[in-house]
Amino acid sequence: MMTIVKPSQTLIEKTTGLMQDGMNAVAFGEYGIPEALGDARWTDELILSTWYMAETGKIPDGLNYKTGKSDGGFDRLDFKFLPESEWLRHSEEIGTTLELNRRGDAKRKLTCDIPWYGGGMSYGSVSVNVMMSRARNSARWNSFMSTGEGGYPAPLMECKENVITQVATGYFGVEEETIQAAPIVEFKYAQGAKPGLGGHLLAAKAGEEVAKLRGSVPFVSLFSPFPFHSTYSVEDHSKHLDWIETVNPQALLSVKVSTPHDVDMVAVGSFYAGAHIIHLDGSYGGTGAAPEIAKKNIAMPIELAIPKVHKFLEKEGVRDKVTLIASGGIRTADDIAKSIALGADGCVLGTTDLVGMGCTRCANCEGGPSGRGCPWGLTTTDVELQEWVDQDWGSMRLNNLYGAMQWRVRDILRKLGLNSVRELRGRTDLLRYIPEGEDS
Repeated sequence: MMTIVKPSQTLIEKTTGLMQDGMNAVAFGEYGIPEALGDARWTDELILSTWYMAETGKIPDGLNYKTGKSDGGFDRLDFKFLPESEWLRHSEEIGTTLELNRRGDAKRKLTCDIPWYGGGMSYGSVSVNVMMSRARNSARWNSFMSTGEGGYPAPLMECKENVITQVATGYFGVEEETIQAAPIVEFKYAQGAKPGLGGHLLAAKAGEEVAKLRGSVPFVSLFSPFPFHSTYSVEDHSKHLDWIETVNPQALLSVKVSTPHDVDMVAVGSFYAGAHIIHLDGSYGGTGAAPEIAKKNIAMPIELAIPKVHKFLEKEGVRDKVTLIASGGIRTADDIAKSIALGADGCVLGTTDLVGMGCTRCANCEGGPSGRGCPWGLTTTDVELQEWVDQDWGSMRLNNLYGAMQWRVRDILRKLGLNSVRELRGRTDLLRYIPEGEDS
């Protein structure tokens, strides 16, 4: 039997140093823009600007950090800023707090200092080092990150007050101990990119440690298939939330759903079942294992789902009693602000965190030519590759990135004459569609 040996500390430090120095050199434009970097949604400039912000904590000059070039969605929306003479002064306080319990019940009154938090990326899809980088950064920002559906690695207990534990249809790694430790428990019924398909972790990434945590057999593909779940009505859903409430009476309840045509009915049903947070995951939300055809053709784009749900909750008279969170294609501070203007209270980030830690959008999340996964050590549990991500370095990068993004959200609000993100919610009158041919 072959013994897998971890690389020496010397090799790790040398390799990570070279990788990090190279990434920063590219971000600062020392070698120009690489020809093969990015795609229409995550352009070369968007990736480089994210790296720059993660390195410096500042907004870059000379790079488009606001939009991609997808010719749709958030890339065709812009703000109707006030004349410069009417902008708020930099000295004025502009609030970015996100309230997570609006029901008025006796449960915890949780808030985030920023209008977003980290979405679920499970152990197996990413390494413990990546999860810990995100968790430590969440603690710095009085924010949160989700475990995803792969269980709760023990090191995360260090940051348990800032970790959302996720319960999904496959029940992988679900333990009462971790539910009891969580300030928020998220029930994931579907992902935006894969409604009707369920979660999927390929065999190559389901190694011994991953399989042990998930209660499965090593190196066997794992599915969390939507067709075999046990929730087909609001009553069924309510039973799940009641179970969570019994295990942890103080935890806020979040419900993550995809965006089918009747997503407004799903959302209001989730509220009446007891949810504090309704998490909408649009068509680009999901994992690297999601089929491309599903990402682009099945679920509703998040920019269409948000106003649909927002208006329905208003009509139902419960909009201010629930927190509406959006994900699935949210990349930038501008995307976050646009989502809020469309009717969300805040957003969830996934890919943005990974880009901040070096992701190049190479599409090798599920193995690539080597079968080992991400060459940057992000979306892999390979015993060698995962060591390329140092937890202190990763959390530092995310801290800088979040600082720059918060500055940009405040800059947008300042130019709109608004004192808080709460004032931006549902202000579609402050958005405009960029006509074809006009530069976004």
